[in-house]
Amino acid sequence: MRLMSIQLNESEPFDLDATLCCGQTFRWEKHGEWWYSVAKGKILKIRQTNNRLVFENVDSGFVKAYFRLDDNLLKVYSQISKDDHVRRAISVFRGLRILRQDPWECLISYICATYKSIAGIERMLFSLSRRFGEKIHFDGLDFHTFPTPRRLTRAHPDDLAKCGLGYRTKYVHETAEIINKNELKFERLKNTSYKEAKAELMKLPGVGLKVADCVLLFSLEKLGAFPIDVWIKRAITEHYARYFQKELILRTTSKRSLTSMDYEKLNAFGREYFGEYAGYAQEYLYHYERTHC
Repeated sequence: MRLMSIQLNESEPFDLDATLCCGQTFRWEKHGEWWYSVAKGKILKIRQTNNRLVFENVDSGFVKAYFRLDDNLLKVYSQISKDDHVRRAISVFRGLRILRQDPWECLISYICATYKSIAGIERMLFSLSRRFGEKIHFDGLDFHTFPTPRRLTRAHPDDLAKCGLGYRTKYVHETAEIINKNELKFERLKNTSYKEAKAELMKLPGVGLKVADCVLLFSLEKLGAFPIDVWIKRAITEHYARYFQKELILRTTSKRSLTSMDYEKLNAFGREYFGEYAGYAQEYLYHYERTHC
């Protein structure tokens, strides 16, 4: 397929590097000036030069959908710019966009992400894909599709464990069986409320409050989701403490992990304070905190 391009205008701010480096996705690789990944079963090769996106092997519709170029980012900014701190994060990473990831891959990615660094998550997911995905040769490089639920149900747990999953092995295998049996339908979750979709996801093995919020935000169209991790907890306790009782702030700063009750309080604050695009605020704050602390 020949190279194609999209010309962005001032009303469509987009920063490819910030979008792919902000911790929301884990299987992108940069070779020279080009980014590569297998996204939704397709190899996508893309680069950005000023306001022009140049890409290969997919059409413009795929690029616009995957990178959410249909989101009105200026409207998002106007609604989440509630204070100086989030405005600072927006100014630094202007153009960062939430991706529309494949729900299945996103789900397994965040089950694997618990108590792991981004580098550790990437190693697990690349290993899973090399061992259980399909190899694709493109541009002189080897890539692998993300393994299907059916493929992972047939995998022996010992082989899954060899990918570095550790205690997550059981969760990945059992969740694959549920999805393979079509007992949970991602398309249906896209059309249900945030709370209902979150409750359904949390029935899956290895899916807690944060994992559910990440999957909802990055793959199921719930832009009001507000995942709480160590960086967002830090942002809230340092910049938004005035909105909480002093006891809660002291408790959350003295412990590494949040109780479910405290998670829900911080999550509810983010969703109510930032509104329908709280997930965008979360990602800007998250990326700012971990790169500017």
